[in-house]
Amino acid sequence: MPIILEIVTPDSVVFSEEVEHVVVPTVNGKIDLLQRHIPIIDRIMPGDIKIKSKKEEKILAVGSGFVESYGNKVSIITDQAMDVSNEDEQVIDEAVARAKASLEEGKKSNMDQAQIELLEAAARFEMAKKIARKKSG
Repeated sequence: MPIILEIVTPDSVVFSEEVEHVVVPTVNGKIDLLQRHIPIIDRIMPGDIKIKSKKEEKILAVGSGFVESYGNKVSIITDQAMDVSNEDEQVIDEAVARAKASLEEGKKSNMDQAQIELLEAAARFEMAKKIARKKSG
């Protein structure tokens, strides 16, 4: 019996399919969610999500958000999610460099903590894209 995985961002439903299991990066470590998993709600960290279906294995990069597992459904609500298998490695490397430079500038300037945390989240998401790209390539 497969589970229904739905990944939602503020812009769209990024993924909605039946899968065998999904591995999610949470603040408590990576969680492998299978059918009949106990109900859970946890905060996800920017990183890569591994999705295994009968047909294929997919790696997506995600930003911050939440995961909920209940019954045969897993819902992920995140600020960013992207399939990086078709992304150019050089474009991702350039985005990582820009995010790191912005973060360093933010730490040196007079920015408040919330703005710095936002820059850190952006840098973590760019790194997640790079890691996910390497795993899917």
